[in-house]
Amino acid sequence: MAMVSRSQASIKAWTLPVTTSNNGASLFSVPPSWNPAVRVAVFIWCLAPFLVLVNAVASNALGPDPAEYLMHATGEWVMRFLVLVLLATPLLRYGWPRLARYRRMLGLYVWFYATLHLLVFAQVFIGWSAEQLIEELAERPYVLVGFLAWVVLVPLGITSAQAIRRKMGRYWRQFHKLTYLVALLGCFHLLWLSRSDVGQPLLYFIIFGLLGISRLRFAQIRSSKLR
Repeated sequence: MAMVSRSQASIKAWTLPVTTSNNGASLFSVPPSWNPAVRVAVFIWCLAPFLVLVNAVASNALGPDPAEYLMHATGEWVMRFLVLVLLATPLLRYGWPRLARYRRMLGLYVWFYATLHLLVFAQVFIGWSAEQLIEELAERPYVLVGFLAWVVLVPLGITSAQAIRRKMGRYWRQFHKLTYLVALLGCFHLLWLSRSDVGQPLLYFIIFGLLGISRLRFAQIRSSKLR
C-alpha cells in the first residue's frame, strides 16, 4: 500500500501545474476530478506526432525532400507546444485549470521535439561536424537563435524535476520565465527562415506577445493588491 501511495503521489507531482510559492511549496492542489487515465491520454497525444514521423520515415512517405519535411514538422511542433505551455497559466487564472495540470509534461515535449529538430539538423545538414556547426552558427542567424533556444531549454527541462524545483524554491518561478525567451528566439528562427513568407512567424509573434502582456498585466494587478 505504501508503494502504491508513493506511486500515486509521484504521478500527481508530474501532472500538477509547475507553480510554486515563495518557499517552494505548490500553490495548487490536485482537483477532485483528476484522473491518471487522462494523463496517459495526454502523453500519448503529445507523442503521436513523433510516431507519425517514425511511420513516415519507415514507409518512405516524407516526400521529395525528407530532410526538409522532418525539420519543418519537428520545428512546428516545438512552437505549438510552446503556445500550449504559455497558455496554461492565463487559462488557470481565468478558472480553467485543465491545461495547467499537464503544463510540465507539455514543457518536456517542447524540449523533446526541439531536440529531435536539432538531431535532424546535425545528421542531415552538418554531418555531426563540430567545425561545420561553428560555421553555421557564425554565418546563419536562424541557426544561431535556434541553437540558443535549445540551449536555454536544456536547464529548463532539467529543473522541471520535482526535487530540483523544491530545492530552487521561489527562484524556480523566476528561472522558468526564460520560456518566454525560448518563444522569442523561436519566432526569430522562423522569421529568418521564412524570408518572403512571414505570415506564420508574425502570427507566433502576436500570440506570444499577447500571452506576455497578459502575464505582465496579471503581475501588475497582483502587485497593486499587495500594496
